Amino acid sequence: MALILSIETSGERCSVAVHNDDVLLASAYEAQPRAHAAKLAPLLEQVLKNAGISASQLNAVAISAGPGSYTGLRIGTSTAKGICYTLGIPLLAVNTLDLLIAQLKQEQKAGAQLLCPMIDARRMEVYCKIVDRENHLIQEMKPVVVDEFTFTTLLNNQTIHFFGDGAKKCRMVIQHKNALFSDNIFPVAETLGILAFHKLGKNITEDLLNFEPVYLKEFLIKSPRKAIIQ
Repeated sequence: MALILSIETSGERCSVAVHNDDVLLASAYEAQPRAHAAKLAPLLEQVLKNAGISASQLNAVAISAGPGSYTGLRIGTSTAKGICYTLGIPLLAVNTLDLLIAQLKQEQKAGAQLLCPMIDARRMEVYCKIVDRENHLIQEMKPVVVDEFTFTTLLNNQTIHFFGDGAKKCRMVIQHKNALFSDNIFPVAETLGILAFHKLGKNITEDLLNFEPVYLKEFLIKSPRKAIIQ
């Protein structure tokens, strides 16, 4: 038996969950945008209480590894590391794009031949990857500037389901009969905990001292123009 606390703070929303192995015990969610700093601690207290356990009983903590919001990931990572250090338990990290793929499949909306989770960056930029329905990698994770021709080669031969918060703006420019869109798929802690459980079973844990998530900020600051990136 493994009690896993999951913390999802990669985007504007914030959610937490507790699983016993892959069975959900309790979850809590905050829809207010960018409220991680104020809401995360109360959410953690609430979810532990609803699960009927104390923090000292936890066996691992899981977080989204990004890509995602600099502020959100920093808050989630520092909180998770603090708990792991205090309790002497492992840290588990799940790539946010992989989390989105699992979320889509859980909601039974994965009807296309290829799946493309998208995380919004700025303007027409997104972080994305492409897999087939069996999760075989077609295109590795990378930042992409999306225009009407970005995915044409693949779209001419296969249907692609674009989803995540980056898909909304892409819907406006990708006009192709083989393109499907869902911009209401978000990463949530309930699904994060299930993926983390499988990682724990394979003993895939993170180095507490050196782990850093993938911040969108690292992509944005490469612009040669002087700018302040939030």
